[in-house]
Amino acid sequence: MLNETTKPNSPVLHVNENIVIEEWELTESFTRAQGPGGQNVNKVSTAVELRFEAERSPNLPDPVKRRLKRLSGRRWTQDGAVIILSQETRSQARNREIARERLAELIQRAAIAPKRRIPTRPTLASKRRRLNAKSQRGAVKSLRGRVEPGDE
Repeated sequence: MLNETTKPNSPVLHVNENIVIEEWELTESFTRAQGPGGQNVNKVSTAVELRFEAERSPNLPDPVKRRLKRLSGRRWTQDGAVIILSQETRSQARNREIARERLAELIQRAAIAPKRRIPTRPTLASKRRRLNAKSQRGAVKSLRGRVEPGDE
């Protein structure tokens, strides 16, 4: 569980054993949440918008940054930041935790390099099946022509 009293230059978010996100790379802003909240909904800013400066981060290798950009989709801004919005609960502290957990999960997914595909050749039997299916299909289509008066 994360708390407010973390020191500025201490590691804040441990993604995995190789990637640690520093405090200066994260910016949090708080807004009023949508949805239910009773009397608090109009007074307390419980929704959290977590901004991670991914493009400038020295802790992320370039391949991870490229995969993170692809995985983030519309959460990736033009200036290279990832924005995560959390407003599930009525508690600001819990929304902060949820946003940080989501960011860590997204970076973990980006840190996994995809497997390289090894191209394979089709077998002789599969080639024959494909050609047989094509010839049968062609035969069916050739029967769809105009009917001559003597063919009935």
